[in-house]
Amino acid sequence: MADLWLFDIDGTLVDTGGAGMRALQEAATLCFGGEGPPLDLAGSTDLGVVYGILEHFGLEPEDEAIDSFFRTYLERLEWNLAHGGYPGRVLPGVVALLERLHADESVHLGLLTGNIAGGAAAKMRHYGLDRFFPFGAYGCDHADRNLLGPVAAERAANHTGRSFTPDEIVVVGDTPKDIACAKALGAPCIAVATGKFTADELRAHGAERVVETLEEVQ
Repeated sequence: MADLWLFDIDGTLVDTGGAGMRALQEAATLCFGGEGPPLDLAGSTDLGVVYGILEHFGLEPEDEAIDSFFRTYLERLEWNLAHGGYPGRVLPGVVALLERLHADESVHLGLLTGNIAGGAAAKMRHYGLDRFFPFGAYGCDHADRNLLGPVAAERAANHTGRSFTPDEIVVVGDTPKDIACAKALGAPCIAVATGKFTADELRAHGAERVVETLEEVQ
């Protein structure tokens, strides 16, 4: 068993039923006057997404525009989760796995997600999973997901008081970008087919282990 487990959120831990996608579109409309380009969120970072939206509207990626977008996005996300009627859920096997890992004092849990920190916190609170994740690396740290692994490992070290080598870490995600992120860190990946990608597609991208749901992870 790995000492440090780093979890993606969307498609891995939860499915917001479209609340997150809609919040991004609403923020683009409120900030820039239109929904912007079609969004592919599978493994993307929120910072990368907003760069694409700004480019679509011919705007420079200035801090003020990015900060305004994310403030609006977080407001819409919180509202959509609480009141939007989206059919969100915690995915199969998630709670049982997290409870088992959390009960082991030698195991530490963190997030490795393309969500900005505020978005990750909102989703984890809404679905009752926030108690499991005291630290993480987020889509506001870097636009390039492959740069997030070392950030998560450093924050894990700061939180726990010990460092983790790549072979002591496992990344859990549902997309080829999660697999690539794990490889960039030098850590193995457990890929779960509860998102947009099938088990065969995830195997083809080189995950060390592929499961249909996290119920299979013992």
